[in-house]
Amino acid sequence: MADRFRGLRTAARRRPPAGIRARVTATAVAVVGIASVLAAFAMVSFVGRSLTAQGADQATVRAEQIADDGVRDGGPIVVADPEEQFVQVLRGSTVVASSANVAGLPALAIPGPDDAVGVRIPTVAGVDGPRTVVVGLNIDDVDDARHLIALALLVAVPVLLVVVGLVTWRMVGRTLRLVEAMREEVERISSTELDRRVPTPLRDDEVGRLARTMNRMLDRLERGQERQRRFISDASHELRSPVAAIRQHAEVAVEHPDTTNLEELAGVVLAEDTRLQGLVDDLLLLARLGENLRPTRSEEVDLDDVVLAEAGRLRGTTPLAVDTRGVSTARIVGRRADLERIVRNLTENALHHARARIWLGVGTSDGTVALTVDDDGPGIPSADRERALERFVRLDGARGRATGGTGLGLSIVREVALAHGGVVVLGRSSQGGLRAEVRFPAS
Repeated sequence: MADRFRGLRTAARRRPPAGIRARVTATAVAVVGIASVLAAFAMVSFVGRSLTAQGADQATVRAEQIADDGVRDGGPIVVADPEEQFVQVLRGSTVVASSANVAGLPALAIPGPDDAVGVRIPTVAGVDGPRTVVVGLNIDDVDDARHLIALALLVAVPVLLVVVGLVTWRMVGRTLRLVEAMREEVERISSTELDRRVPTPLRDDEVGRLARTMNRMLDRLERGQERQRRFISDASHELRSPVAAIRQHAEVAVEHPDTTNLEELAGVVLAEDTRLQGLVDDLLLLARLGENLRPTRSEEVDLDDVVLAEAGRLRGTTPLAVDTRGVSTARIVGRRADLERIVRNLTENALHHARARIWLGVGTSDGTVALTVDDDGPGIPSADRERALERFVRLDGARGRATGGTGLGLSIVREVALAHGGVVVLGRSSQGGLRAEVRFPAS
């Protein structure tokens, strides 16, 4: 028996909570109900006080009329409707005159000093001392009016609550029907169906904005997944090439050890390993930049020092002329290693295409630090400049694997620049080749 009751209590605890539709409807009905009840009490009270005050004013006017006419002790007082009104004239607490419907009765009411209304009574023969005129009115009409209003409200309030409940239930249901349709559509969307979209209502309200926001989120997820798939495909292809080359030469060496040149084999393996190491480093850097939108350890870096150091390295490793006359003092906040990587990638890209000279420049203007690298090569057509910043993109043979390029250099520049709050712009150099410009916020 106890186990069965425990099961019932567990089932009761697991009962799902009421939905939004029921909660909103119940809240609306409760609020309107409380307000209606308070308004009903206020209305009944107001009507009662108003009718009572009106009767009091009528009684006062009638008393003043009787006082103005003058009343003799024991004289008759005529009332228009004996069922609705009576009059007594008091001297102290003694009745000295009254209407016929209360003749012989003691004083029915003795007004206090604050209740009496003072009027100037003309002198009447045979009347000595002050008199009090008491006029009474039947208040059954007041009670009847209050009861009638209370009965009407007793019927109207429940009807009002039913109407409010039905309207709220219907309106909330219509709104939540769209939300439920969105939920069902999102439930059906999987990682392989990111092209699906939630239904969007025409009206520009909260639900409509929610639907459009979710669709924009799905657009971003779809684009991100597409980039991820393309990245994985390109990365696997790029990694397969050096691995296959190493394996091919190793297999030839194993099959034909007598004809194998050890020095040549070591050179091939070392070159492919260097290329593989560079590709892995680039992929790890892109992964790190994708996880951290801002540099984790930032410091103030003199960008001109970084550029001049790279220029000194290039002058010792390349026959091309390196012009640094456009380098001026500039300081930005970031990671020095990442900024060195930007400069290295831009200069390497320029070296692959320059004919005789490259130009390096650093300048500050309007709170922005601009790093520029120009060459006198063939440049990049304007239609291909944005695509050149994507990963594993080689626009021509000069960007092939033979030169050691992985197609990640400019994309790394863009990612590092974004991580430092900068942007990359590719354009045409005044020297005829490509101008790569990176704009950073100044320190």
